[in-house]
Amino acid sequence: MKRPPLLIMGATASGKTGLSLALAERYDCEIVSVDSAQVYRGMDIGSAKPDAATLAKVPHHLVDILDPLEAYSAARFATDALRLIADIQSRGRMPLLVGGTMLYFGALTRGLSDLPTADPQVRAHLEAEAARIGWPAMHERLRALDPLTAARLHPNDQQRIQRALEVVELSGRTMGEHFDTRTAILAPPYLSVVLESPDRARLHARIEQRFHQMMEQGFLDEVRRLYERSDLHLELPSLRAVGYRQLWLHLLGQSTYSEAVEQGIAATRQFAKRQLTWLRNETALRFDPDDSGMLDKVVQQIQAI
Repeated sequence: MKRPPLLIMGATASGKTGLSLALAERYDCEIVSVDSAQVYRGMDIGSAKPDAATLAKVPHHLVDILDPLEAYSAARFATDALRLIADIQSRGRMPLLVGGTMLYFGALTRGLSDLPTADPQVRAHLEAEAARIGWPAMHERLRALDPLTAARLHPNDQQRIQRALEVVELSGRTMGEHFDTRTAILAPPYLSVVLESPDRARLHARIEQRFHQMMEQGFLDEVRRLYERSDLHLELPSLRAVGYRQLWLHLLGQSTYSEAVEQGIAATRQFAKRQLTWLRNETALRFDPDDSGMLDKVVQQIQAI
């Protein structure tokens, strides 16, 4: 009998890893990482990658599979995840898909849209225009063309504003109109669980505490090893990860150590806000990670499927 997959979602620092490992002690599980940074070798501390002991205790997949120079897409994740789910089920085990890269979860459960591929000429034009008028003004332009997408983007979110404007220019359709054409990939049954604290201040405090812990563990040295490679640069998808970019800019001399740490914490909080916005529209069972009875409640839901 195939064990239905369990999808564990939540903002960064919401307790996803702790829950997944607790479930792995109760069930015969294998974990599929849903994290766009954990796929990269050498990006361990900043991605909160499980340590060697944890990786040895519980089988993990999609961890340390690429060099930071390489790109990894939502489409590739969906293909890899579907294959891994089938493999894990064939061994009679439960697949646990755990992480905070919401685009990957969306690609897996709702499919991918027919978004046009990137066009270097259009991007160059948009970048030149942004250099002239600024990204907040480009955000206002997007608001006139695609108000729904603009509403969920920060005025300084250069990458996503550029992509949304590029999509409209290339196709004449908004991001939302493209996403409406998606078809589902992962077929039921599966159980989706969201960890979401009702106290946003508590989440922010955990984010700050964890970032300081990562710095104590050697996060800056980790980024320095990447920085000292001659083939890596900030335009790579791997180095867009929160924390890495801010510390890289510090190594470039564009900020002090304390400024970089504060910027890293702020960027992580903004990332968590985007995650929570996405999760707000997700159909899933919701649990407070600070609830002492949360594990038992999740177990009850697993047993019901």
